Amino acid sequence: MRYTMAKIGMITLGCEKNRVDAEMMLAALRARGFELAEDVAMGDVAIVNTCGFIDAAKQESIEEILELAKLKEEGRIRAIVVTGCMAQRYQEQIAEELPEVDAVVGIGANAEIADVIERVLEGEKLQRFPDKQKLPLNGERVQSTLSYFSYLKIAEGCDNCCTYCAIPMIRGGFRSRRMEDILKEAETLAENGVKELMVIAQDTTRYGEDLYGQLKLPELLHKLCKIDGLQWIRVLYCYPDRLTDELLETIASEEKIVKYLDLPLQHCNSRVLKTMNRHGNREALTALLKKVRNKIPGVALRTTFIVGFPGETEEEFSELAEFANEIRFGRMGCFAYSQEEGTPAGRLPGQLDDEVKNRRQELMMEQQMRIMEEHNQKKIGKTITVLTEGFDRYAECWFGRSSADAPEVDGKVFFTPKTRKPILGQFTQVTVTDCMDCDLIGEMAE
Repeated sequence: MRYTMAKIGMITLGCEKNRVDAEMMLAALRARGFELAEDVAMGDVAIVNTCGFIDAAKQESIEEILELAKLKEEGRIRAIVVTGCMAQRYQEQIAEELPEVDAVVGIGANAEIADVIERVLEGEKLQRFPDKQKLPLNGERVQSTLSYFSYLKIAEGCDNCCTYCAIPMIRGGFRSRRMEDILKEAETLAENGVKELMVIAQDTTRYGEDLYGQLKLPELLHKLCKIDGLQWIRVLYCYPDRLTDELLETIASEEKIVKYLDLPLQHCNSRVLKTMNRHGNREALTALLKKVRNKIPGVALRTTFIVGFPGETEEEFSELAEFANEIRFGRMGCFAYSQEEGTPAGRLPGQLDDEVKNRRQELMMEQQMRIMEEHNQKKIGKTITVLTEGFDRYAECWFGRSSADAPEVDGKVFFTPKTRKPILGQFTQVTVTDCMDCDLIGEMAE
């Protein structure tokens, strides 16, 4: 090919599902003969794999594009290609409002990315938006994470249709991958040195329902646990309505599955949940979480909440804060509601001022910081297993993650060795001696 010696750089924004899509596009580009640039500024073509979920993510995507436009104006890069969720959602708008962009590509065209790059290098400006269902679910990947952990996407799209969420509109309906394809990919990752596998989808608990007529996540997890080389398997994005006893027993019984459950609840008030098109209430969720803790002793519970949803009263917000304080989640994220065009919630009356939403978010996170401090204080004196991730030259100590910490969203463990040097990507025992904010501090055990 004429342009196979060109260098391609990519910036990926947003969630881990988007990261997996990016890794598959990078593999397709490499297979065509393109060279992959580690620094997007050093490439001939810069791809921005965007997120379009909430306003803050869209703004980040736009800022990245504008920074690359400066490089293009200076002649340091030749072309800019925009892919991902924001490209899918705002098709014509991107081309009209960001003329510096050479190609806008929807998620259904991810498999065509090498053809798109060749045409851009020939000087074409183009837009490609085939059916989003054409997004590849299987394929080679260029791993962009550290070598010893990776994400495993088991399904695409979502059918839950929460009123605040644009994902079904952007990504389409829920569709599971075939189990044999998932297992083959997991085996390849393990052969390449992956020790920790993060199982992801918009709703992991729904896995298999569309393809096999029943929920198949427990069966999939049992089979993943049989793969040699994998040591930690972490399940993210579980939906409370489908948190079955079988799944809880699978997590509890399989040694390789870390005792960590990511269960985005979004709220606890029955009226707010109903308006979100979600189910439950404070009493039902409290009972569910009590059952989780009974069935999985020592489980690290992670959740996310949305505050400032349209019409949320001070009393309803107070109920949420009281609920979070009562449950005392080990990990929690809280987001101020983002009014998204095209969503049912975006058209609701009672939209709250940003000042109110942001104040509620700050109050929730301040409370959670105190709760996490209490959790961490209880770990002082205990010895825990840590996956070593690097050396902090400023603090002059090593760091890693415990089984209670997912990458990028949770805390870290900082530790100093005694007689032997830690090895990156290896598990080591650390005795906790102190804590600071959300992180633990300790010494490497003999």
